[in-house]
Amino acid sequence: MILAAFLAGLFWSLLFIANSPAKTEMLQSGELQPKPNHLLWEQVLIKYVDDNGNVNYKELASEPGPLLGYLDHMSENPPAPTWTRADSLAYYINLYNAATVKLIIDNYPVESIKDIKNPWLKKRVLIGDKKVSLAHIEYKVLRKMDEPRIHFAINCASFSCPKLINTAYTADEIEEQLASVTKDFIADTTRNKVSSNTLELSKIFQWYKGDFKSRGGLRIFINENSPVDIEKDAENIFLKYDWSLNEAR
Repeated sequence: MILAAFLAGLFWSLLFIANSPAKTEMLQSGELQPKPNHLLWEQVLIKYVDDNGNVNYKELASEPGPLLGYLDHMSENPPAPTWTRADSLAYYINLYNAATVKLIIDNYPVESIKDIKNPWLKKRVLIGDKKVSLAHIEYKVLRKMDEPRIHFAINCASFSCPKLINTAYTADEIEEQLASVTKDFIADTTRNKVSSNTLELSKIFQWYKGDFKSRGGLRIFINENSPVDIEKDAENIFLKYDWSLNEAR
């Protein structure tokens, strides 16, 4: 009897909270906003992305359901004020990559993302009830977070881009993941060639040079993420960027 009374009281208390103004205030503040689950995106990556970061766009275009489901899930679970920086980084990096893959399959077959009209500026990505562009995610959100390593995590569906890893980014692992993709990109001789006195670097380092100032500048950043001891007067050379599609063949 005592247990039954307790459970009944708990039920009515929860029911009151669920319908109370306090709950409305918590929802508005984001305290009860659920965080998205990135497992569905990871399943897409495992199935369609190889270890070199190349994507089987043809097969994915024929069965896009899981990708579309993930993007719907992300839209329905937008960032909240109570999220940590790690939560937001994982959300926006995954969203950018998933939306880029969708852009390609929506226009498949295509030889380059640059063959698509306004690939970065057109508002295609739904976050809650707001539609934004890929450029908005990169420039207005991710770059504002003072984390230059995002440039090695987001993928532009091109050969010279940092490779699309076949695992989702998560808040719990974001620091280790960003450290890993940064070191892998710099060590990748198809995209960079680093020696003690000459840095033959991806155009990414030229386009976003200012983003590395908070890490001591470009040379120091490269030095910290490369096994090579780079000289202070090392020459910088920026390599031609290959915009051909990162398609698995």
